[in-house]
Amino acid sequence: MSSGHPHVGTSGPASAYAQADATPPPRRRAGDPAVLAVIALGGVLGAEARYGMSVWLPHQPAQLPVATLLVNASGCFLIGVLMVVVTELTGPHRLVRPFLGVGVLGGYTTFSTATVEVQQLAQNGRAGLALGYLLGTVVAALIATASGMALTRAMGTVRVRRRAGRRPRP
Repeated sequence: MSSGHPHVGTSGPASAYAQADATPPPRRRAGDPAVLAVIALGGVLGAEARYGMSVWLPHQPAQLPVATLLVNASGCFLIGVLMVVVTELTGPHRLVRPFLGVGVLGGYTTFSTATVEVQQLAQNGRAGLALGYLLGTVVAALIATASGMALTRAMGTVRVRRRAGRRPRP
């Protein structure tokens, strides 16, 4: 049975607006040119950094792709850091998250390349290494993200405590 109100009877954020009798915040227009521009710029920077890592640490198809593993683990660590900074510690400009999160770190991390490398390892008779690399990539990504979040929260707590201990300047 419908009450005629589009949010009544729903769960999640929409129901909070209905319960508070408030209007939801306006949605950003899909395809906002500024957002698309910072994502594109960040993507170029992230992809170039990833390419640099692959040049610095090259591998053959039957070898462990260390560069990709390091890129994905470090990228996930930075994603954990970024998400805590932008959602819990600061109120950044609206383009920071798309630039850094979607653009730079989205262009830097490359789980699709990791998947291709798993396939190459298996095709080159390295099935055990392929499976280990696949599982290791997922575990490293999860641990790195959680570590980035935990470290950033801990550093944020220390920063708040230090500020609280300071006396106001005359």
